[in-house]
Amino acid sequence: MMPEIHVNVRPQLDQLTLVAGRPLVVTDADEVLFLFLEGFEAYLEDNGHYLDLSSFALVGNIKVSETEEMAPVEVAKALLDGFFRERTETMTPVPGAAAALAALAERAQIVVLSNLPDSSKVAREKALALAGMPYPVIANVGPKGAAVRHMAERVQAPVFFLDDIPHNHTSVAHVAPDVQRLHFVADPRLARLIGPAEHCHHRVDDWDEARRLIERELTSMGW
Repeated sequence: MMPEIHVNVRPQLDQLTLVAGRPLVVTDADEVLFLFLEGFEAYLEDNGHYLDLSSFALVGNIKVSETEEMAPVEVAKALLDGFFRERTETMTPVPGAAAALAALAERAQIVVLSNLPDSSKVAREKALALAGMPYPVIANVGPKGAAVRHMAERVQAPVFFLDDIPHNHTSVAHVAPDVQRLHFVADPRLARLIGPAEHCHHRVDDWDEARRLIERELTSMGW
């Protein structure tokens, strides 16, 4: 049975303008368009915590600076929520992202599909605009496969999906297998902690490479 689109995501997709017959690039934001880890570490430091980068995880790796003890799950989640609430608008863009997407936009539509609180959606749109990436944002909830499948069905053209989280590639692979999946991790420290996602087609960690790959794929498919 196909997964259903989350009730909070459906209205956003209904309002999204997509052109049938034109390729689509669906990209995550954190660690793909914005340097999430860099910003989150600064926020944690300002709030008496730090991130132990011993594994590819967030909530389970946040520690109290004074004691070096693991922060309780509820505290870690509150810190993550606070970061999105207070600093989404001021996050640093990933180098090359704006230029690469501008080049790809000549051949494809661009949509940002990001798992962030709906209350931070406007801040993310402002951050993208300030960074030269004025593309529509879908504040997703949970796995991304259902939303990607919905968009792919609407465009009926090649679709490319970029995300840093492996289970999002799995989700897309299960329900929209024809979508080309690029595993992208911008921060080199995180990138070293994890290999290519099991269900990705390609692993790329910089935007020049991602742009060239997508352009080659579009050309090979006659687009």
